[in-house]
Amino acid sequence: MASQPRIHRVVDEVTRRIAERSAPTRSAYLHRIRDAASAGPIRAGMPCSNLAHGFAACSGPDRLAVRGASKPGVAIVSAYNDMLSAHQPFAEFPAWIKDAVREAGGVAQFAGGVPAMCDGITQGRTGMELSLFSRDVIAMATAVALSHEMFDGALLLGVCDKIVPGLLIGGLSFGHLPTLLVPAGPMPSGLPNGEKARVRQLFAEGKATRDDLLEAESASYHSPGTCTFYGTANSNQLVVEVMGLHLPGASFVPPGTPLRRALTEEAARRVVELDTPIGEIVDERAVVNAVVALLATGGSTNHTLHLVAVAAAAGIHLTWDDFADLSAVVPLLARVYPNGSADINHFAAAGGVQTLVGELIDAGLLHPDVSTVAGPGLDRYRRQPFLEDGRLVWRDAPSRSLDTDVLRGVDDPFSPDGGLRVLDGNLGRAVIKVSAVRSEHRTVTAPARVFDDQAEFTAEFRSGRLDHDVVVVLRNQGPQANGMPELHGLTPALGVLMDRGHQVALVTDGRMSGASGKIPAAIQLTPEASAGGPLARVRDGDVVRLDAERGTLELLVPADELATREPAPAAPAAQFGTGRELFGAFRRSVGRADRGASVFTAQPEYAQA
Repeated sequence: MASQPRIHRVVDEVTRRIAERSAPTRSAYLHRIRDAASAGPIRAGMPCSNLAHGFAACSGPDRLAVRGASKPGVAIVSAYNDMLSAHQPFAEFPAWIKDAVREAGGVAQFAGGVPAMCDGITQGRTGMELSLFSRDVIAMATAVALSHEMFDGALLLGVCDKIVPGLLIGGLSFGHLPTLLVPAGPMPSGLPNGEKARVRQLFAEGKATRDDLLEAESASYHSPGTCTFYGTANSNQLVVEVMGLHLPGASFVPPGTPLRRALTEEAARRVVELDTPIGEIVDERAVVNAVVALLATGGSTNHTLHLVAVAAAAGIHLTWDDFADLSAVVPLLARVYPNGSADINHFAAAGGVQTLVGELIDAGLLHPDVSTVAGPGLDRYRRQPFLEDGRLVWRDAPSRSLDTDVLRGVDDPFSPDGGLRVLDGNLGRAVIKVSAVRSEHRTVTAPARVFDDQAEFTAEFRSGRLDHDVVVVLRNQGPQANGMPELHGLTPALGVLMDRGHQVALVTDGRMSGASGKIPAAIQLTPEASAGGPLARVRDGDVVRLDAERGTLELLVPADELATREPAPAAPAAQFGTGRELFGAFRRSVGRADRGASVFTAQPEYAQA
């Protein structure tokens, strides 16, 4: 095999500094998971009563296998539900997995289900205030499922937004177990995303009816499978595959196909023979590879939260500065909606993850010398799966893109950088995704209009009183205030204002995530207003300057005046309805956005574990 290219200087430097700052926590984590490892099935040493409870519901050969404590046990943890299109395909997976594990000499048990909520359904509604916290609930539910200590490996079934990061965090708390993540695949392409966005803007202007809008939405989201735009769900799949936690080529194979079933069954067989635990696979190099892949494809800004929290679960301290420094040298190689007109199926057809990985490895932008669930080395992820006479095989993927309107090489990128910036200034620290923002819109200086609620903004827009240059400031949307909901409902109206020729930007301590589009949006601003951040002191008419090129976010108010201003009232101490009252403890204990907005990373004992 030809020698691997030298790792890019910045990629190497960022990886080294992550390893250096993480040395104490990473060492403690590895010590803990190695202590937890067992030479054989851990259930073999259980008291008889404990073990009997573990196989009471089994029958036939599975009962004998669990009772005998000689064959490896595999936990199935699934986010299945039949309401959400992305997770509905998982209904069939446990039966396939059990048969395949049995054939491979093990025994699989459905260890537990985790919740899976849809941000598309809760968007703009109070249920969205549970969304980010659901990630940590999923992590805890995963830990509950695995806590019975009946298992020698795990298969984690999930796709969307908070689900995959939650499964990963929970799985890493059992980092001594060999673990694969199992995806379900995207739905077929429907109404083009650009047409859907056009109808949304027409509706926001009162030029389309609710029936028109519902027809467009249902033509876009129309069957089982993941939504096809490049939001957090599909970013999850790409990132996890490049981390080496999926089988090569598994991310974007559609559900309901023979190849999807074959990949699921192979994942089941593979976990039986795998001897590298997930806690060893997810190291500093794998984390950097995840960030690079995200940046190279213009992926979801939610991962500036999720990857920080996932890395922390493996004892690794990832920061927004690491994202920014990598973004400066990682070129943008993909144009997938909202960063282009293509959807994820077009990306896959152009060469997808496999062609992308090859390009990035050859440019020295990915660490190839990593462990993966497919074996040592990321070069395995240049190969894509096929069925040949009913047998699963892997072949070399195209070395160059088959459609350069969707996917390009490092020598001809869409942009020389990854399009994710960190903004700093007297308002705090925020992130901005500019891969879909035209260069002429990346610097905005305009008066602020301050809102504490999405409904207030919508009413003001419909009244016509926002028809001018404006920086919309939406505060009290951070994790402590209300769980940090996504704010996509603002996008159509802000797009209308921009299309009318106005300078427009959004500044918020809330999220926009994977559907961040053409509006310059400084999001996840920290410290948040409810925690005493400067955002609480902004007033209507204050001039705000957002400069994505220079990486600054400034309130053009003298420092002494700003310091003496009385902050606006924080968000209410408690919210009720839609289950929000159950999450008061989360709001009180959650950490900052730049530390993953997690209830775990806010606790000192978690960081030191």
